[in-house]
Amino acid sequence: MAMVTAKLSCSPATASLGRRSAPARRATVVRAYGGSYADELVSTAKTVASPGRGILAIDESNATCGKRLASINLDNTEVNRQAYRQLLLTTAGLGEYISGAIMFEETLYQSTTDGKTFVDCLKDQNIMPGIKVDKGLVPLPGSNNESWCQGLDGLASRCAEYYKQGARFAKWRTVVSIPCGPTALAVKEAAWGLARYAAIAQDNGLVPIVEPEILLDGDHGIERTLEVAEKVWSEVFFYLAENNVLFEGILLKPSMVTPGAEHKEKATAEAIAHNTLTMLRRRVPPAVPGIMFLSGGQSELEATMNLNAMNQSANPWHVSFSYARALQNSVLKTWQGRPENIEAAQQALLVRAKANSLAQLGTYTGEGESDEAKKGMFQKGYTY
Repeated sequence: MAMVTAKLSCSPATASLGRRSAPARRATVVRAYGGSYADELVSTAKTVASPGRGILAIDESNATCGKRLASINLDNTEVNRQAYRQLLLTTAGLGEYISGAIMFEETLYQSTTDGKTFVDCLKDQNIMPGIKVDKGLVPLPGSNNESWCQGLDGLASRCAEYYKQGARFAKWRTVVSIPCGPTALAVKEAAWGLARYAAIAQDNGLVPIVEPEILLDGDHGIERTLEVAEKVWSEVFFYLAENNVLFEGILLKPSMVTPGAEHKEKATAEAIAHNTLTMLRRRVPPAVPGIMFLSGGQSELEATMNLNAMNQSANPWHVSFSYARALQNSVLKTWQGRPENIEAAQQALLVRAKANSLAQLGTYTGEGESDEAKKGMFQKGYTY
C-alpha cells in the first residue's frame, strides 16, 4: 500500500540566475503515504468506519472530566474518574454499536478494579482503542483573539509509546471561531498543525482523526458556516497532501454545518444534512473511509436526528458519529456516582449508542426519546 513519489528540487539561488542555464535537477525519492504501517492504517480505519458503529469520545482532560463529575456532586479525583470510565468501557454489548473509543492519556494506562486494562476491555468487544495526543489550545499571536493547538513537540515519541500501549488511532482537536473572523492566519495554522500531526501519527502506526472544529458560537446563519467550513477543509486537505498523508488511513471529525447557536432561526435536520453533505462532497475525497461527526453541544436528540438525516441516501464515505456529551449526558445523570446505579447508567449508554447506530444506518425514528435527550448542551466558549 505504501507509495513512492518523486520530487524535483530547485534552490531559490538557482532560480535567480536569469538567462543562465540551470544545472540539471536531481530527482529525490520520497517514501510517503503511510510508510511501513500503510496496510495496518487502512485496516484500522475501515474497522472504525464499520456499518452501524461509531466512536465513543471519552478523551476529556482531567479538568473537563472534573466539570462533568461536579455536575453530579462528585470530587475530581483519579478514583472517581476511573470509576466513571470503567462504567463506560465495561458496558456489555457496547461493541455492537461502538467501533472506537478515544481516551485521555490517563485512561489509556488505567485498569478496572479487577486489574483488567481498559485497552483489553475494548479489544474484547472489537472496539479500537484511541488516544488524544494534542496538548490543548493557546492564544494565537497576531490573530483576532483566536487559538492554535500545541503538541507537535515530542509527538512522534508519544505516538510510539501509545502504540505500544495498544492505541491504534489518535485525535488532535483544533478550533476555528466564526465570530473572530476567522482570520487567514488562524485557518492556515489549524490546517498545517493538523497535517503535521497526521503525518507523524501515521508514521508511528496510529490512524489520525483530523478535527478542525468550527465552533457553534455566534449568531451567523447556516450559509456563513458553510462558507467557512469549505474554506477550512480546503486548506486542511491541501496541507494533508503536502505532508504526504495517506487519505485511506485517516478519519475526519468535522462539525455539522449548522447556524450559530445564537442565530434567531433554528435549522431543520434536513437543512443541516443538505448543507453538511454539500460541503463534504465539495471538499472531501472519496478515498477517506470515515466521517465521524462531533456533536459540539447539540442535544443528544439533535445530534442523532441530524446524523440520521445525512444517511437517507448513499454517501461515498461512512458517515457516523464521534460523540462525547451526546452519548454521556444521560449516563452521568443516571449514575449519580452511586454503585447501585451502574447497571441503569450502562443501559442509558446502550440506548444512546443504539440510537446513533440506527442513525448511521439511516433508520432512526426518534420514537420514545426522553425529555433529557432533548435538552441542548451548548456552552459559549466551551473548552475541553
